[in-house]
Amino acid sequence: MLFLNPLLLWGLLAAAVPIAIHLLNRRRHKTIQWAAMQFLLKATRESRGKKKLRHILILTCRALAIAALAFAAARPIVSGLIGWGGGSIDTVVLLLDRSASMETKPGDGLDSRRQIVIEKVRDAMKSLGSARLVLIDSASKMPQEVPSPDILADLSSTSPTDTAADFPTLLNRAADFLADTPGRAEVWLASDLQASNWHPEDERWAAARASLAMLPQKPAIRVLSLTGPAAPNTAVRVLGSRRSGDEILLDLEILRAEDARGTATIPLTTNLNGSRTTETLTLPSQSLRFQKRVTLPAGSETGSGWLSIPADGNSRDNSTFFAYGPARPVKSIVVAPAGEAADYLALAAAPPGFGNQTVERVDPANAATLKTGDVATILWAAPLPTGTAYDILNRFLTSGGHVIFFPPGISSDATFVDLKWSNATEAPAGKFFILKDWNHNDGPLRDGIDGTPIPAERLKSIRRQIPQGDAAALARWEDGEPFITRRIVDHGTAWFIGSLPDYTWSNMGDADVLLPAVQRIVAAGADRFDASYLTTVGSDAAQPLSGETRTRLDDYGTPDPANAAYEAGIFRLGERLLAVNRPAQEDNLEIISREALDDALEGTHYTLLDQAGQANDPSLSRDAWRAFLIAVLFFLISEALLCLPKKTHPQVLPKKAVA
Repeated sequence: MLFLNPLLLWGLLAAAVPIAIHLLNRRRHKTIQWAAMQFLLKATRESRGKKKLRHILILTCRALAIAALAFAAARPIVSGLIGWGGGSIDTVVLLLDRSASMETKPGDGLDSRRQIVIEKVRDAMKSLGSARLVLIDSASKMPQEVPSPDILADLSSTSPTDTAADFPTLLNRAADFLADTPGRAEVWLASDLQASNWHPEDERWAAARASLAMLPQKPAIRVLSLTGPAAPNTAVRVLGSRRSGDEILLDLEILRAEDARGTATIPLTTNLNGSRTTETLTLPSQSLRFQKRVTLPAGSETGSGWLSIPADGNSRDNSTFFAYGPARPVKSIVVAPAGEAADYLALAAAPPGFGNQTVERVDPANAATLKTGDVATILWAAPLPTGTAYDILNRFLTSGGHVIFFPPGISSDATFVDLKWSNATEAPAGKFFILKDWNHNDGPLRDGIDGTPIPAERLKSIRRQIPQGDAAALARWEDGEPFITRRIVDHGTAWFIGSLPDYTWSNMGDADVLLPAVQRIVAAGADRFDASYLTTVGSDAAQPLSGETRTRLDDYGTPDPANAAYEAGIFRLGERLLAVNRPAQEDNLEIISREALDDALEGTHYTLLDQAGQANDPSLSRDAWRAFLIAVLFFLISEALLCLPKKTHPQVLPKKAVA
């Protein structure tokens, strides 16, 4: 409870006036013993206790009536968000979550969570009187003075976006602002508590808490939670795109809410350079991942498009965008001595019929002369590089390329990015090294999009070398030793595969394992060229460079020019063509746990106001003075009733007997 006129609480002292009058009246009367009255006193002694109790109740009602009147005059406000306080609030800093997930509508399907919280904050600020409102939104992260709560919903800095939120940064910005702001302040965090936006394990929370603790007057922290049941929702997103000749291959995923049950059919609209087509998809479960081939117009060098599904519980995840550039061949390099292994590797990197894929074999002695500017993947079946070759491969990985290392067949202490090969080992006579376990969801041996597994159990090896070092193992032999490991190097990836496609080593040349594994890695390496057309809202790639201007090209939805930097769509930045989509984390609706929230805000003594199920209630606070006035009337009426004289009944005398 907060009092807007706390000085009037001094009126509570007036509640002592009836008690003081009562005590003074007792001192005015002097008791004199009078024999004639003793009989009457004795007759009324039994009812004295009841009279004393009535007098106490009358005195209590009078005191409480005066106290309730003082409370009403002080204009109390009751709110779980504002909390208890004895003084007025000078400044409210609102940290507003404008991420894409905040456009989710509650179960009634009317206003979004963002709109609901804006209305609640507006009404709460009106109750606070002349308190100053400062907005720090999750998109711009910049403090902004709001002249009046009435215009809060009309500001461009409170409108919807396709961004993600970063609450550790927002709280640090609030602490920096309050360092130069005197008076009593409160920080209100309005969010749907999406875990990916709170980053509870981030070290920046400690910095934010320390900054708040150092303020001359610590602000109260209030968390306004907008969780609870949501309207039915389906999301669509592009996971990747790759041009292949006169086609663009889109890797798509459609997601339904966790509580969705049964099979659903959804129309999917594809817009390519202004031409639209619609097809119907069947979703057997919560998610569907598939690849879609879109035929490009003849002679089309560059272009763009988008895919959409009908509007539902969140309009920000009903579309996704893609763009493409000129077709380019997918080039790979095999660094290996001439022989069976080099032939199979070249065949796996550029199989017959894949017209846009080319491969070149380079002798290991010439590795220092490699030109990798247009290369997607390097297959290295030689001793680990050193000197100039090492630097070339390292730069290639840093720029987003992929390198697959195969065993050299010799012992060496050489390392590459802290990884190396063990000594070669051979299986016992008549036995083989067999793959026992591999990752079905990640890596080059993952199951197909339709769920078909790679028949990796067919791989048999009589010779191997074990990759050693700090890397993720994605496939293992029967004895637990790693067969395939992965090491992320900046934007690229280094892969180690522990056998060779040479029949003196294994049957990898049968293509059951080698072909799908190499083709998937080659495709990932080629993505670094197509990835230049695909990025996410808020990323560095989506920001204009010096001298560039941002121009939106698509006609999807109703773009807001004031928020162009925070919206998904097709943009031209200077000479660059970009498809900008919402961050993938916005499709992960996991809510931060109360324990994680307690850890993040440890020591701030924050208050959590959970608005789950209260979407139709627009208020965060209510005036309580009317209730106190009603209490005044109640106490005065009670006092009047207690003061009424006791009703007496006339005595009926018995009739005299007639003689």
